[in-house]
Amino acid sequence: MTKKVTTMPKWLTIKQLTDKQADMFIGGEIVTDEWYDSDTSASGFRDALQSVGDVKTINLHINSPGGSVFEGIAIYNMLKQHQATVNVYVDGLAASIASVVAMAGNRIYMPQNAMLMIHNPWTMAVGNATELRKQADDLDQIAKSSITTYLSKAGDKLDEETLKQMMDEETWLTAEEALEYGLADNVMEPNKMAASISDKYKASYHNVPDQLIMNSSEKVDKRKNGLTDDQRQTLIEETLNRRELVTTQLKQLQGEQ
Repeated sequence: MTKKVTTMPKWLTIKQLTDKQADMFIGGEIVTDEWYDSDTSASGFRDALQSVGDVKTINLHINSPGGSVFEGIAIYNMLKQHQATVNVYVDGLAASIASVVAMAGNRIYMPQNAMLMIHNPWTMAVGNATELRKQADDLDQIAKSSITTYLSKAGDKLDEETLKQMMDEETWLTAEEALEYGLADNVMEPNKMAASISDKYKASYHNVPDQLIMNSSEKVDKRKNGLTDDQRQTLIEETLNRRELVTTQLKQLQGEQ
């Protein structure tokens, strides 16, 4: 399948405030391949980061439900290795791996109506008992990376045992709670971009707060148009490809029995 997005996505439009300061945005899913303007990949972020040049300050705005763990980790490491001071603004939601990316900020700012969600990584897997056990072990190792990142930011405000429990329970933190646990540095006045979540992630996560569901419903009600023809076609193609992949995997499993 031909990759749909071949140019730099709109979210990578950088506001070069001065020759020493720039704004960057993660306003959608963190993915391996960028299909939509709102998608963020590690390679796309790398190109954007290079384009800002030798700025002194990067203001990174995040409103993301999460996505690919390894893409997010790569983005986090790029930011930590950059010479600029990084200010992170959680404009609405930083969930799952997006919350890990947020920890790259020298300072993290959250409006009162923004939220941070932390949980254990999860995946979909097909295989025998040995392969599935290995998958679970791999997820445990991936979780250790997130734990290290959160604790590095939180300092003495959060211990590992409490953090693990919070991740086990899929914890949704308000700005005030994030500040209390050391996962944010400043609570700001509420903004117009209230935290919300898509139906896709609402179905994937377990403890989505009622307010996020209400905010999401209001956004759907206010939307004038549905999917474009191109978006519908892309979804159809993705569904067909996934069905073909599952069918092939099942045939392989049946042949191995």
